[in-house]
Amino acid sequence: MPRTHKKYDLKLPSQSDNLSIVREFVSNVASKVGFDNDDISKIELAVDEACANVIKHAYGQNSGELIEVSIKIDKQKMIVVVTDKGRGFDPKNVKLPNMEDYLSEMRVGGLGIYLIETLMDKVDFEIKPGIRNKVKMIKYLDKDTPADKNASN
Repeated sequence: MPRTHKKYDLKLPSQSDNLSIVREFVSNVASKVGFDNDDISKIELAVDEACANVIKHAYGQNSGELIEVSIKIDKQKMIVVVTDKGRGFDPKNVKLPNMEDYLSEMRVGGLGIYLIETLMDKVDFEIKPGIRNKVKMIKYLDKDTPADKNASN
């Protein structure tokens, strides 16, 4: 486990074929920090969903825009922040799906925010459309130690 704060940054064009680069970046850092394979997969999927949402919704498939992925780690947690300058949204207006209805209707898509919030320990949104939108996702390293998941960092 790292003893000090460390930071890693990645900036890349908002293209779907770059999602594999994001997944590899996040997976490598999470592995280096000491997460197990299950948590690495959860972090990887959550960040992939956040970036896919930026590509599709914030930038409307405009590949000329940038996505920034920033990772901060300390001895207790990994914080991943996905930042864009595209269209924003109000997270309070995004209703979490009723999974029973969703599956029975065999719908496709629309689970991004639900997955992000389910896979990560804490998720915050800071939305300023056209200026800067941020999705901050936190995963705690030690599951046995009660962590104040409401504390921001």
